[in-house]
This record gives sequence, C-alpha cells and structure tokens, in this order.
Amino acid sequence: MAKIALGTTREATQPDCIKALIVEFVTTFLFVFAGVGSAMAADKLYAESSLVGLFAVAVAHALVVGVMISAGHISGGHLNPAVTLGLLAGGHITVFRSFLYWIDQLLAASAACILLYYITGGLATPIHSLASGVGSLQGVIWEIVLTFSLLFTVYATMVDPKKGALDGLGPTLTGFVVGANILAGGPFSGASMNPARSFGPALVSGDWTDHWVYWVGPLIGGGLAGFIYENFFIVRSHALLPSEEERY
Repeated sequence: MAKIALGTTREATQPDCIKALIVEFVTTFLFVFAGVGSAMAADKLYAESSLVGLFAVAVAHALVVGVMISAGHISGGHLNPAVTLGLLAGGHITVFRSFLYWIDQLLAASAACILLYYITGGLATPIHSLASGVGSLQGVIWEIVLTFSLLFTVYATMVDPKKGALDGLGPTLTGFVVGANILAGGPFSGASMNPARSFGPALVSGDWTDHWVYWVGPLIGGGLAGFIYENFFIVRSHALLPSEEERY
C-alpha cells in the first residue's frame, strides 16, 4: 500500500519546491495556451467542419502535452490537477505540495486564457460542456474513463520502474493518449481530463455550465488510476529514496 505523506508548510520555502512551481506554472501555461488556442482557431477556421476542427484540436493537444511533460521534468510536468492527484494517490508527492501544484496550475491556466482573450481581440473562449443528449452522470463517467486511461498511461510509461523498452517514450505516449481521448470523447463530454484546462476558459468566459463535471470526473479517474496501478501493478525491489519519490 502506497504511503501518502502530508508534508509541511516548510516545503513552500525550499529551493527545489520553488523551482518546481515555477516550471509547473510555465509548462501548464504553455499547454493551456496551445490547447485553448487550438480550440479557438478551430472555431474560427473550421466552423463548417466539426470533424476537421476536432482532429486539429486533438493533434494540438497530443503534441503540446508530449513536449511540455518533457520540458517540465523539474516539476514532473503534471500540467493537470488530476495527474497530481493520481501521483498523490501513489505516494509520489506530498499532500501539501499537491495543493501548491493545484493552485499553480489553476493560476497558469487562467493567465493563459486571459492572454488568449486579449491577443485574439476578444474572441470567444470555448469552454468544456456536455453535448446535447449527454447527461451529467454520463459526462462524469466519460471523464472518469478518459482520465483513468491518461493516468494509467502515465504510470505505465513513466512511473513504473519496470517500464523497460518504454523508457523515455512516456511523454510522447501520454500525448498520444490525450489526442486519442479527445477524438473519442470530444463530441460527448469535451474530453477535458484536466480541471485546470476547463477552469481557465470558464473563468474568462464567465460560463460555468456543467463545470463541476470537469472536476468530479477527472479527479475520480486520476486518483483511482494512481491508486490501482501503484498498489496492484508496481513491484519495487527496495524503498524509494525521498528524492526519487518526487519524480515520475
């Protein structure tokens, strides 16, 4: 059973934590900027072809996720409160540092969307919302399954010490899963998988329709995947050192 550490407020003043928060802010900002920007571009350029727009958004997210996870190696490149929760459930980050990451991610997502709104001349910021005919429970289940697959991939390709031939491919493969999930779930739940990615557009647009779905679903899916993979699939030959516990 994974041991979850509470951590202390002293972490906030430690140089490694401060550096990690700066990197997490930058990478989350750039991820949301590209992700939301691609959705805005799709609405502008492919309004008459929803399939082309969906594909463009999926590809953009797949690419930027892979790159930003790699670029954010200092912080772990979470980019996502659900990823942070999944790693917390596996004992890879303290509770206190998790809260710092969540605040950091929400601030970065908000800043990215505010900047996009300004530099596009006030273009509408598309939010995540449920498609017509998709109920709240259905939307939550969509987000649970999609986020579960995201965290399962993170654990299998980056956290698991026995990842073998997959070593080094984790960020790219995680990006592929995000893109595939958007193609599958985008027309139904929006395929957020990320409360911060949904929070920024909702804040800027002032439209909170179905917003709770994009917290409940991803957090359940992420936490569940982290707990299951860590406790049922990872076999460790020795206790991890504290410095290793912060990484994935």
